[in-house]
Amino acid sequence: MEKSHLESALPIANERNKASSRHVRQKLAWALIPLTLTYLTFSKHSPHMSAFHRPAINYTAQCIQPSALFPKDTPELSKAFDFISTPTFVNASIERLSGAVKIKTETFDDLGEIGVDQRWDVFYAFHEYLEKTFPLVHEKLKVEKVNTHGLLYTWQGSDATLKPTTLMAHQDTVPVPAETIPAWDYPPWSGFYDGKYIWGRGSSDCKNQLIATLETVSLLLSANFSPRRTILLAYGFDEETFGYHGAGNLSALIHSRYGDDGLAVIVDEGASFEEAWGTVFAKPGAAEKGSTNVEITIRSPGGHSSIPRDHTSIGILSELIYLIESTQYPTRLYDENPYFTQLQCGAAYSPEFDPKLKTLLDRRLHSGSDETSTCMAKHDPLALEAAKKGPEIKYLLQTSQAVDIISGGAKVNALPERAQAIVNHRINVGETAQVVFDHLTRVAAHVATKHNLTLHAFDGIEEPSSLILTHNEVLDPAPVTPSSPHPQTPFSILAGTNRAIYGSEIITTPGIMTGNTDTRFFWDLTKHIFRFAPGYDDSEGKEGMGNIHTVNERVSVVNHVNAVKWFMLFLRNLDEADL
Repeated sequence: MEKSHLESALPIANERNKASSRHVRQKLAWALIPLTLTYLTFSKHSPHMSAFHRPAINYTAQCIQPSALFPKDTPELSKAFDFISTPTFVNASIERLSGAVKIKTETFDDLGEIGVDQRWDVFYAFHEYLEKTFPLVHEKLKVEKVNTHGLLYTWQGSDATLKPTTLMAHQDTVPVPAETIPAWDYPPWSGFYDGKYIWGRGSSDCKNQLIATLETVSLLLSANFSPRRTILLAYGFDEETFGYHGAGNLSALIHSRYGDDGLAVIVDEGASFEEAWGTVFAKPGAAEKGSTNVEITIRSPGGHSSIPRDHTSIGILSELIYLIESTQYPTRLYDENPYFTQLQCGAAYSPEFDPKLKTLLDRRLHSGSDETSTCMAKHDPLALEAAKKGPEIKYLLQTSQAVDIISGGAKVNALPERAQAIVNHRINVGETAQVVFDHLTRVAAHVATKHNLTLHAFDGIEEPSSLILTHNEVLDPAPVTPSSPHPQTPFSILAGTNRAIYGSEIITTPGIMTGNTDTRFFWDLTKHIFRFAPGYDDSEGKEGMGNIHTVNERVSVVNHVNAVKWFMLFLRNLDEADL
């Protein structure tokens, strides 16, 4: 009886034990939750912890480099290419570029209408020079004058189904301020050749590219090359003053003929070659930052300055400028920014790539998303670390702001009733101009409230006792050019041409332009726009920038001749491609 009671009681005892065990497990589970969350958080934000649990990233696969790409040859084409390296061609090329530099083609912000303002007339002489210097090109190609001074050359291909290749450059240069002329080693319009460099305004921005493309076409014509794919040469004449008259009209004409996405590829002036982390990179500009100018106006009562208010319009404007410069835009590397790809290429091929950057890059890629896009992200560790290299990198990753113009006041002893400043912004890839407008509105609201001014932020209203924000032109960042090498793409052809000319040590990665080029008018015509100066002289180092827009602008002859070689192969490689 006791045994049977015991046996009948066993299941009850087991159920109690099970209940007790469940209770213990539940307590343990609840206790482990905070520990688990702590571990996950730590492992996510600690690259050292996460490294034990994540597979190594194959950066070479993230930055595939095509092999050197050579087009099919004929005896005539081979002879023409070899001719580029001869003293006969080099000396003649020096004369051609030097002659182009000698012709002043300055443009100014205050130019009037074409045909009225005589300063435009300098381009007539430049056109005459091109016709005299490249007679075969002007004989064989269709040449059109667009809006008087724009030049469009068309070399009609044999296959109308193939989209054209377009090479661009601009004829104009920035002015040479008279007060800077004594600082030049050689006169700025001399086109002087010192045995290595051709000196003068426009020698590297960008008459070198214009002359190189015409030399290339002339060589191809002399070799009886017959393109399948139409080749366009488009040369604007006011790129340095926003390009509306030149590239704006050229793009409209080209669009009327070929339509949206009607071109295979565009190559215009832009980035070139740069050594980083012990490796030489070719960095064709695949993106451009946006831009907008914001005008700030302070309206306050006037009066005699012997009885001033505590803060004049100039004082209030100065306070606002101080606040603007004290609150910079965040440093952020969005996934679409080409510099993100550059970092991956650096990790793949550069022996001196920064270990800390590598750790942060690993973490970013393992996260599987753009950390800067989450509402939780207060900062971007990868971008901040990259920006430590200096402003030339920082402003690839940040919207910049520069107070360029300030004015106010009419006379001593008279309180200024109006003060103005213009702030230039270059908008980060991944952002829009609205980021600028929102930021300035917030900062200006603080100052307006403090000084009892009415804020008119981009509403078009100006009245006394107010703080006014206005903008003229808004240009959001350019669409980013695809940089995938597979299947054969314009980018892979460009990269393959780089290796054909300069060897397999050259790594091609998409670059980014902090300024804007004439390609801003061509976005609808193709997705494949490269802002690229393909000439390279490995003896130059950082001198390869050519001192553009400043004293002693110059270009090395080796750089220029290599650009001709590059265009010679690039046009033929594209002609054979099925794009």
